[in-house]
Amino acid sequence: MSSLRTLDLSVTGMHCAQCALTIDKKLRSLKGVHDVAINFSGQNARITFDTAVVTPDAVERRIVHAGYGAALASMTLSIGGMQSAACAAKVRSALENVPGVFDALVNLSDGEARVRGNPNFVAERDLRAAVIAAGYRVESLVAGREGPVLFEQQFRREQQWRLLRIIAAFSVSLPLMAVMILRHDFLSPPVMAAIAAPVFLFVSIPIYRAAFIALRARNLTMDVMYALGIGTAFGASVAGAVGLLGMHHFMLYDTAIMLAGFLTLGRFLEAGARGKTGDSIRKLIGLQATTATVDEQGVLRTIPIEEVAVGQTLFVRPGEKIPVDGEVVDGESTVDEAMITGEPVPAIKRAGSKVVGGTVNRSGVLRFTARRVGGATMLANIIRMVREAQSSRPPLQRIADTAVAWFIPVVLVIAVAAFGVWYFLLGSTLQFALTTMIAVLVVACPCALGLASPTAVTVGIGRGAELGILIKNGEALEKAREITTVVFDKTGTLTKGELSVVEVEAIGGSADRLLSSAAAVEINSGHPVAEAIVREARRRGLALPQCAGFVSIEGRGVAGMVDGRRIVAGNRALMEAENIGIGMVAAKVESYENEGMTVVVAAEAGAVSGCIGLADTLKPTARRAVAALRSMGIACVMLSGDNQRSVEAIGRQLGIADVHAGILPRDKALEVKKLQQAGKKVAFVGDGINDAPALAQADVGIAVGGGTDIAMETGEIVIVKGDPLDVAAALQLGRKLYSRIRGNLFWAFAYNAALIPLAAGILYPLRHIVFRPELAGLAMALSSVTVVTRSLMLKKFTPHHIVGPEAERQAIGNRG
Repeated sequence: MSSLRTLDLSVTGMHCAQCALTIDKKLRSLKGVHDVAINFSGQNARITFDTAVVTPDAVERRIVHAGYGAALASMTLSIGGMQSAACAAKVRSALENVPGVFDALVNLSDGEARVRGNPNFVAERDLRAAVIAAGYRVESLVAGREGPVLFEQQFRREQQWRLLRIIAAFSVSLPLMAVMILRHDFLSPPVMAAIAAPVFLFVSIPIYRAAFIALRARNLTMDVMYALGIGTAFGASVAGAVGLLGMHHFMLYDTAIMLAGFLTLGRFLEAGARGKTGDSIRKLIGLQATTATVDEQGVLRTIPIEEVAVGQTLFVRPGEKIPVDGEVVDGESTVDEAMITGEPVPAIKRAGSKVVGGTVNRSGVLRFTARRVGGATMLANIIRMVREAQSSRPPLQRIADTAVAWFIPVVLVIAVAAFGVWYFLLGSTLQFALTTMIAVLVVACPCALGLASPTAVTVGIGRGAELGILIKNGEALEKAREITTVVFDKTGTLTKGELSVVEVEAIGGSADRLLSSAAAVEINSGHPVAEAIVREARRRGLALPQCAGFVSIEGRGVAGMVDGRRIVAGNRALMEAENIGIGMVAAKVESYENEGMTVVVAAEAGAVSGCIGLADTLKPTARRAVAALRSMGIACVMLSGDNQRSVEAIGRQLGIADVHAGILPRDKALEVKKLQQAGKKVAFVGDGINDAPALAQADVGIAVGGGTDIAMETGEIVIVKGDPLDVAAALQLGRKLYSRIRGNLFWAFAYNAALIPLAAGILYPLRHIVFRPELAGLAMALSSVTVVTRSLMLKKFTPHHIVGPEAERQAIGNRG
């Protein structure tokens, strides 16, 4: 059994991209850690480690030793049914396997389990489900339900303190600047120092605290540089005031305080913007119901959602949320699934229909049986998938990581060199040389580089989830932009995946009579062709007479007695075996077959009575999906296990010339590989049922599901509502995301490349332009905010290929 475990932690104290790299380096140096992914944008870390070598406590200690913290919430559960130490060990193991749980301590004597975990990941329902699955029960939640709330309150409190420091900084620095510019002598240096010192300490203490922690852990971070910059400005002012620098009027109090204020303003704006990147996750979490109504033999009782068990019958009124995934046993209603699948038209639910937790019951009353609860529900899986994807690192991020790793040492060298060149080589004043050094220290910003990719990935993947497009990692979206060929598995992706009656030709009677007689026999067969004929007869409201003496002839058809008449329904071979001539319908049979249909010939009392044409009909948007891909310069290929004539007919309808028939499931991956060997970048689109090898072989595997029935384990990209047009939308989203990341990186590099030399005074000899330190601080703050804002613009992004069908589907819903 594998001893590898993946741990999700919210990390506190990260202020810049260098912080993320520092934590990454420290954790990777810990023996037993296999993989680390730090998301500076989301302030979380995903660590995969060997539990046989390293413990969660060791991981936490390493993070703390590096100068940061792990934000953990505690929950205490009262466990019932434990009889021995083995039971306690089993419960502990079950709890620690819940995603987001840091560790669990189970006390057999008092029957309590204390669980620590990421407050953004761990839900009480997941813990209950894990304990129940292990064979025990949760009697009650003793404490800890408020974990996520406390985490949110902590964030708001930090932002309030930042805002207070910003107000204090500018309330004092602006008047001081006015005094220094006007050169009024009514404020002596000691008085100015007395006014500035308390405010400077109040505003800058978080920066110095972070710098101290970093230096204690032997790390160079941006906080160290900022502390050096503002400390130099304030220290030089104090030294000038007492005459140590030989310049009694060397005053940079306003600069020091304003710098600290701008740095705090940058953190305030950046934290607020970063918080918005997680809006999609918060929306998904907000869909989860908190209570459920259980129907216990006609008695309705409301219970917490965490107590719902598989097999219970639940009752949902109009306007209420469906609490968990299940199957309707009674009632009929429309259910709004837009929040899960992106489908705007409410779906009709009746007995036998599947419902998914988090969707909203609109019109009628439903009773359904709970099938999946807790962390097993579709909504919980979507939340987990989106979180994992948002923590992933696309390859393009490596460029930024390399730059950030060298950034601070290089900037320190540039700052010292600027001071030395201006003061020692060019003979400038000490004040000017110090000003250039301070400006370089505060204008440099690796945070913009560090945020360029994570914020775009977080927002882009969240936006995809809102559109019903689930992306499992950032790398998949980056690879999506390179796709040149899309290979479709026909059944279930471009077609509906089930046969439907499309043509009925009757001889000497009505089409309804032919269908009724054929369906009366076919109802005894479980073949897909038989099911389609019965379904069409029922759709038309036809009566199905009793059938006696039913016989199924393998590979040919069926026969039976209906109202004293022998009815035979099957293919040509069956008609030949029964010595029934089909001359009267031969032309129609051939015509249907040429159109790719499956044909059933019907006979009554030894004479042909007509034929029925069936086809796996195209999805409404299939043609538009192919056209959309072609407009993007992407070639389309279709694979199918059906016969050549049928596949070619479907290809003609879709406008796909490159079709391959008779392809077995195991051969699909080979077809993909052939295209790759020809130099194509291939995306394979399948229903995820028997396409695993092809999905894995493709450069990007796209699983197209059927709404709530989707198998999310397959494919790097999952199309929830099963619309083939969303394949084009997913590829377009990939291109847009890559373009946004590349643009973010460009602006981050351009910002530093342009402003660091400017801060060092490169334009002073030509234009006498000096980049004041306080302006450098403002520019630094705006650089990160600009990158995050560019990423947030992805929240409004709608692939143009889905605008039309969304409007079309909405119109259909309005007519209904």
